[in-house]
Amino acid sequence: MRVTVVGGGVVGTMHAWQAIQRGHEVVQIERETEARGASLRNFGQIWVSGRASGEELETALRARELWEGIGARVPALGFRANGSLTPVRGDLELAVAEAAVARADAAARGYKLLTPGEARTLNPALRGEFTAALYCERDAAVEPRTAQLALRAELLKSPRYRFLPGREVREVIDAATVRDDHGDIHAADAVVLCTGAWLGGLVRELAGPDLPVRRVRLQMMQTDPLGEPLTTSVADADSFRYYPAYASPALDELNARQPQAPTAAEHRMQLLMVQRADGGLTIGDTHEYEHPFAFDTVEEPYEHLTGVVESLLGRPLPRIRHRWAGVYAQCTDTSRVVHRQQVRDGVWLVTGPGGRGMTCSPAIAETTADELGW
Repeated sequence: MRVTVVGGGVVGTMHAWQAIQRGHEVVQIERETEARGASLRNFGQIWVSGRASGEELETALRARELWEGIGARVPALGFRANGSLTPVRGDLELAVAEAAVARADAAARGYKLLTPGEARTLNPALRGEFTAALYCERDAAVEPRTAQLALRAELLKSPRYRFLPGREVREVIDAATVRDDHGDIHAADAVVLCTGAWLGGLVRELAGPDLPVRRVRLQMMQTDPLGEPLTTSVADADSFRYYPAYASPALDELNARQPQAPTAAEHRMQLLMVQRADGGLTIGDTHEYEHPFAFDTVEEPYEHLTGVVESLLGRPLPRIRHRWAGVYAQCTDTSRVVHRQQVRDGVWLVTGPGGRGMTCSPAIAETTADELGW
C-alpha cells in the first residue's frame, strides 16, 4: 500500500511511523522545512494523570506504552518515565487529591498520595512548603523540539519512506491523489491529512465550514539550566480545575471556596513544568479560545508562573531565555480524543487532539491504521 501523509508534526509523523512499521510505502509532505507548530511548542509530556476515564484514558495509556517502545528504539527522543508530582496546599486542594486517589482507575494511572517528605525524596528540588503531593507514576516525557527530527531520522532508514518539505498540498485531484504547490502529483492508496491548527484552505474545502474543531492559543517559557535535576514533571493544583480526571464534589468545593488567582483565572492557567535534556525548565501555560487571537505575548501570566514555581522550588527561577506562543487544534466536544473524518474517497482528515496531541499521537495513529485496514 502507498500512503501519503500531509503534515510533519507529531500526529503526522506517527501516522507515517505506523504505515512504515506495517510494511507500506510512505510519502510525508510538510509545508515548512520542518514542523514549527504545536508539536514543538509544548511540554513534551506524555500526560496520563488528568485524562478522562474511558476512551481518553485508554488512548493515553496505550500511547504511553507505544512511546516507551519507540523510545527504546530511538534514544534521541529522550523518552523518560519520570512520573509527575502535583503538590497541594491546604485542606481543599488535599481533598481533591484524595478523591483522585480513591478513583476506581487510580491504579491504572499510578496515583499515590505522598507526604511532603516522600515527595521530596522522589524530587529533592521541591523545597517549598506544601501539604501533600499527588504522584502519577504513568506520566512520562520526551524532547518536543527534537522528537520529530529523531523519529524522521529513524524513518529515513527505510527505503519505503520519503520526506518532502517545503511543499503545500493544494488539491485533491482524484481518489487518494493530491497535487502540491510545486505542481507535483502524488498518487497513493490512502491520504491522511494531519494539518494541525491549519484548518483553512484545502481543509475547509474538503471538510466544509462546520468542522467541529477550534483553535486554542497558549503561552509558555523556558529557562536556563536549573543546576540540579527536576526528577519528575510538576503541576500545581490549578491543573485539577483543567483536567477532567479531577472532577468531583471536592473540586466543586475548591472552585467555590478557593477560586483561582485573578491572573490565572483571566488567562485560564495551570502550572505544568518539565526539565529539558539541557537542564532548563519548560513552564506554562495559558489558554485563549476567543478569536482573533492576540499577536503578542503578555507578561502577567509569566509573572504568575514564576511566582508559583519559585514557591514550589523554594528558590529563584533561573533566567528566562525563551518565551513563545503556540496554537493547537481541539475538538469543540472536548470529550473526543480526535476528529477523524473521511473527506474524499481515500482521503482522511485527522485533527483536533487539543493538548493531548503529544501524549496520544502514537495511539491515534495506530487507531487510524487499524480503521483504514493498513
